[in-house]
Amino acid sequence: MKKRILLNYLLKILFFIATLFGVFVLAVLIYRVLADGIGYLNVDFLTNRLSTEPDRAGIMGAILGTLWLMAVVIPITMVLGVGTAIYNELYAKKGKLQSIIETNISNLSGVPSIVYGILGMTIFVKTLSFGNVVLAGGLTMSLLVLPIVIVSSQEAIRAVPNDLSEGSYGLGSTKWQTVKNIILPAAIPGILTGSILALSRAIGETAPLVVLGIPALLIPFPSSLFDRFTVLPMQIYYWTLDSSLVSEYANLAAATIIVLLVMLFALNSVAIVIRNKFQRRY
Repeated sequence: MKKRILLNYLLKILFFIATLFGVFVLAVLIYRVLADGIGYLNVDFLTNRLSTEPDRAGIMGAILGTLWLMAVVIPITMVLGVGTAIYNELYAKKGKLQSIIETNISNLSGVPSIVYGILGMTIFVKTLSFGNVVLAGGLTMSLLVLPIVIVSSQEAIRAVPNDLSEGSYGLGSTKWQTVKNIILPAAIPGILTGSILALSRAIGETAPLVVLGIPALLIPFPSSLFDRFTVLPMQIYYWTLDSSLVSEYANLAAATIIVLLVMLFALNSVAIVIRNKFQRRY
C-alpha cells in the first residue's frame, strides 16, 4: 500500500509539472506576442490595405478574407456534419457497412491538413475551375474540419438519455419530431463543443491555403465568394518569412496574431454562450 501511495504521489507531481510547463510556455508566447505587437495596433493598421512599406501596411483585406472564409465554413460544416451524425446514429441500419463508414470518418480527422489542401486544389481549383477564391478555400477548409464535427456530434447524440426519446415516442411523436424537438436540443451543448474545436482549427490553418495558392499580395478587398482573398494566418506566415529581410515585419506579424486571437476568442465566446444556454435548459 505504501508503494502505491508513493507512486500516486510521484505521478501527481509529474502531471502537475507537465501542466505547469505547458502553461509557462503559453504565457511566454502570449507575452512575446503582446510585447512585440501591441505597439503596432492602431486604427490605420486595422483599416489599411496591404503594403510593401511596413509603416503603411494594414490587414483589413486579411480580416475580411477571414470573415468571408468562415461564412462559408460554418454553415457547410454545421449542416453536413450534424446531418451526417443524425443519419448515422438515428436512421442508418446498424451493420458492417455503417461500422466501416464511421471508422473511416474517425480516421479522416487525423489526416494531415496539407493533404486536404491538395484535394481542394485538385477538385475545386482545377477540376471545377473555381480558382483560388473564397469559395474554393471555404470548401477545402470545410472538408478539413468536417470529420471533427461529425464525430463530436455523434458522441453528443449518443449521450442523450434514451428515456427522453422513448417518452416522446410514447406520446405519439414521429421520429423527426423526436429528433427535432427532443434529441437535437439536448445534444446541442456537445455538438457546439466539438464545433468550437473544429472552427478554431479552421480559422488558424495555413497549409491547405498555401497549397491552394492563396496570395498575400496587394489584392482588392474581397466582396463575394468568387473574389480572390487572403486570411490572417497567411499574412502572419508571409510576414514572418519577410522578417528575415525587414525586422519590422516581425512586429506586424505579432500584431496580426493578436487580432487573430481576438477574433478566435469572440467566435468561441458566442458558441459557449449558446452552449451554456442549452445546458441550463436540459
